[in-house]
Amino acid sequence: MNTPSELKYTKDHEWIKIEGDIATIGITDFAQSELGDIVYVEVDTLDETLDMEEVFGTVEAVKTVSDLFLPLSGEIIEFNEGLEDEPEKVNSDPYGDGWMIKLKFSDASQIDKLLSADDYKALISG
Repeated sequence: MNTPSELKYTKDHEWIKIEGDIATIGITDFAQSELGDIVYVEVDTLDETLDMEEVFGTVEAVKTVSDLFLPLSGEIIEFNEGLEDEPEKVNSDPYGDGWMIKLKFSDASQIDKLLSADDYKALISG
């Protein structure tokens, strides 16, 4: 299971890459493996400002649909449009081409509430 140490994580299995005041967000390797083959990613909150833990979209796999929860408050400024044609990138490259959104976050103190890679590994190993 791949859990890059430079990223932050949530208990809802999202990863967060912080660059300045922009966060790139996707779902973890663990999450995509639990969901199975991803067939659709829906994000209809582009250009909206949402609070931490609000639903920003859904990811649909062959057998289930899961909500995507925003790990930080802020404005969703970009959606990975490549996922419209190739949602399977979430399975094949969850930390690279399978990213989902970019967020201009509004409260940097919320970053402290996110999980480190070690904390996330402990969570998923149960």
